[in-house]
Amino acid sequence: MKFFIISLIFSSIQSTLLAQKHPDDIIGYYLAADPFSEALSQICIYHAGNGVYEGILIWVDDKEGKNQEGLVFMKEMTFNAKANEWQNAIIVYPGKSGKFKAYMRLEKDGKLRVRAYWGFSLLGMTVYWTREKESRNPNIQHPTVNTSLRDSNERIKLPEMTGACSNKIRF
Repeated sequence: MKFFIISLIFSSIQSTLLAQKHPDDIIGYYLAADPFSEALSQICIYHAGNGVYEGILIWVDDKEGKNQEGLVFMKEMTFNAKANEWQNAIIVYPGKSGKFKAYMRLEKDGKLRVRAYWGFSLLGMTVYWTREKESRNPNIQHPTVNTSLRDSNERIKLPEMTGACSNKIRF
């Protein structure tokens, strides 16, 4: 009986540890449907340094949104290990005034649950982004180097050979 109880405790601790996410697990490409127009877009979430994550709009399937490709629309997101989610994100939605707050969580099926809100989390919406393996835009790739080198316009200055997001538009 004593062995059974110890085994049960060990397996519950082990399952909790296995369920715990690593901060960099969020890094990658995601396909998202615009909650207002249903237009598809691809987003890249990357580590911007010092435990902060950002999101850039990589690709948009409608002509009106093409000028937004390269926009860094999400900033200041950090990982909260206790809550097992990414929090404190600030999102600028192209075409909408103001800034939204957001938090995100990876679901068991691999989708990213995104809760964006204005003011209180009750005043918002939840959407799901689907992970993808590669960029849909050959001109903008996943950042692979430190993005802390910024010019006066807040654009990232990266070497050409990296294929990283060198054409970012900052908010």
